[in-house]
Amino acid sequence: MRILHLITRLDRGGSATNTLLTVAGFPSLFGQSLIYGRTRDIPQLARRLEPQVEMAEIPDLVRSPSPVKDLMAFLKIYRLLRKGRFDLVHTHTSKAGIIGRFAARMAGVPHIVHTPHGQAFNGYAGSVLTNFFVLLERWAASFTDRIIGLTDQEVCDNLERRIGKPQQFVTIHSGVDLKRFESRKTEAGAVKVSLGLSPSARLIGSVGRLDPVKGHTYLLDAFGILAPRFPDLHLALVGDGELLSDLRSRTQHLGLTDRVLFLGWREDVPDLLHAFDLFVFPSLSEGMGRGLVEAMASGLPIVASRVCSIPEVLAEGEAGYLVEPADSLSLACGIETLLRDPELQNRLAKAARERARNYSVETMLQKIEAVYQSLLESENGNR
Repeated sequence: MRILHLITRLDRGGSATNTLLTVAGFPSLFGQSLIYGRTRDIPQLARRLEPQVEMAEIPDLVRSPSPVKDLMAFLKIYRLLRKGRFDLVHTHTSKAGIIGRFAARMAGVPHIVHTPHGQAFNGYAGSVLTNFFVLLERWAASFTDRIIGLTDQEVCDNLERRIGKPQQFVTIHSGVDLKRFESRKTEAGAVKVSLGLSPSARLIGSVGRLDPVKGHTYLLDAFGILAPRFPDLHLALVGDGELLSDLRSRTQHLGLTDRVLFLGWREDVPDLLHAFDLFVFPSLSEGMGRGLVEAMASGLPIVASRVCSIPEVLAEGEAGYLVEPADSLSLACGIETLLRDPELQNRLAKAARERARNYSVETMLQKIEAVYQSLLESENGNR
């Protein structure tokens, strides 16, 4: 069975990691290829896969709407599909999902699977563009065999917008290498010293793309509220993105330059998480939140936005403290509540570690393999 994966950007975000782990999980069971759009920084996992997996970048496949580039991307993907004679195309993310599924249909690919990894109609665009996205998703769903939601809430969000039918959907959590985050290689104090802090300093942090939809502006403003009350408190932002320069300027304006750490993308995220006293996830829209699950597996107390699938992941607040999204004051109150209540921190951290076990890579791969095999068997049965 030959499978082609297609994703809009092979960046360091959760959707790319999910896709790469899926490709890496079936080294001999399926013949797999990977096509991705314009990407500035290819993750290390992708580089390790290159000798085993056919990969190709299509520069015309870009995230923003672009009629000319979208048409060029469609034609290139269509030619690759016709040439490759794939049994199944698995598209990932919205833009690749629309263009890739249409190209697969026109090329006569027997089976089409799509994973939205969240929705482009939730927090990313205005109402006109959002409604257009919904229409496109409804149309593409009409010729898709299976749609994989990362959470039950994501599935419900699609069905409420009349995207697809219930029998097309299956919930498969995005898998995380839990062992990597459960173990601790470096003591928290040593990590803090390496960051230029006192080993006894208190450190809160977040991991993810520095994009507006991730809510870091609200986190920074919340930290500005808390900083005078907690002189030993520091904030670490792990990641990069279009909002970086704005966040740096805002930090300077708030007079917090010496207390906010912009760490960029790091390979030692597990060690950094174990050095955090508290993890904050202020996202305004989220398919599932890999960074959230990584923090859960690390046994961290968490403050997160009550939005999209985050309450489901945190068991409606049993494994993390939920606050209103896009509200700096609510976020600051949530962080302060946990900072002043060690007993609550311990209870949430313990529940988070237990719940993280539902999100293993092994479970994800087993369920995705079952989807692929069921489609292959149905094809054989119809011959």
